[in-house]
Amino acid sequence: MTGAVSFTKFFKMAGKKNSSLDRVLGRLDSLDSVNLANLVQRLARERGLFEEIFNTLQEGVLVITLDGEIDYANDAAHRLIGIGEDELAGQILWRLVPGLRPSLGAALEDDTAAALPVVTREFELTYPEHRTVRLYMVPFRGEGRGDARRFAVILTDVTRDKQTTAQQLEDERTSSILLLAAGVAHELGNPLNSLTIHLQLMERKLRKLKVSKEAESLAESVSVCRAEVARLDGIISNFLDAIRPRPPDLSELDLAEVLTEVLKFQHREFSDRRIAVEADALAELPPVMADRNQLKQVFFNINKNAMDAMQPGGRLKIRARADDESVYLLFGDSGSGIKQEDLMRLFQPYHTTKPDGHGLGLMIVQRIMREHGGQVGIESKEGVGTVVTLQFPRKDRRVRMLGR
Repeated sequence: MTGAVSFTKFFKMAGKKNSSLDRVLGRLDSLDSVNLANLVQRLARERGLFEEIFNTLQEGVLVITLDGEIDYANDAAHRLIGIGEDELAGQILWRLVPGLRPSLGAALEDDTAAALPVVTREFELTYPEHRTVRLYMVPFRGEGRGDARRFAVILTDVTRDKQTTAQQLEDERTSSILLLAAGVAHELGNPLNSLTIHLQLMERKLRKLKVSKEAESLAESVSVCRAEVARLDGIISNFLDAIRPRPPDLSELDLAEVLTEVLKFQHREFSDRRIAVEADALAELPPVMADRNQLKQVFFNINKNAMDAMQPGGRLKIRARADDESVYLLFGDSGSGIKQEDLMRLFQPYHTTKPDGHGLGLMIVQRIMREHGGQVGIESKEGVGTVVTLQFPRKDRRVRMLGR
């Protein structure tokens, strides 16, 4: 309570030109040793209180000169910039954050009393880790006429906010495109149903006609048409099942079992393309909570991308590992690799480098993995190949988290 009262009094005194403290400081030369010692102790307490307050803030606080020299930095500023207290004092901010000084422009160029702009900027720090930081800079002067202008700088870590915003925008864009695609696929189903009905009617009429080569030929053509319509209907149904947003139906699964089932289904296609598949270290993987059908879609899409990236004679290596938190499946192909500019856009809807691709496969993989609490990562080098890593939360880890 004493500190709070002292703090309030300090602010009251600081806000008045003719405060009691000002009067005491004005008679500094006439103070005896006892009163001078009391004054020094009082100022030390007030300074310590302010430092304690500043060091509890989440935002970094700096005081810098016009040349960028750091006069003061609180604990949060040391953490953000990644330099210890003993090393930060006297450092030049412009050297610690390259490119910041030119972006401030007129805020540092005009040292007149009339021009005291407030500046806000966002910049990136790469040390000690990659962060996005928002800077808010307010110039001020001391009360003396000859006091040089200095700046109070507030640094706020907005990395998580930026990531959340970017993720929300991506999710909204993805949802809009998926909704549009689902609508188009649904509309295509109506004429296909109509074609199926009319083809059935044609088959019935053909059966009533006298047997002739012309009738047999026409019946064969109708049969081919019906088969193709059925195939298109199956493609649309699978497409809708894959992109229709629905929560996963979680159950305890063995990833190796589901992956083996998908590899058996795709065995003929791998064999026709003369692509060898090596799946090692899949035994005794910890169980995960997942939707079997959605996982099949994930494995199918990744294997299909690997096949399309490789020439005959290629090799797909599948490895597995686990730690205390997650189970990992790694799919490494010997394909042509992915260009750097394409690597950054892989999960964008309708972005594809394949002539007959639709650009939805990896986007669907990412969405399913996120809904399972997992992640998907891609590493690639042109001319060498690509490695896709799927990370799943372990079932026992999920249980421990829920039990906290």
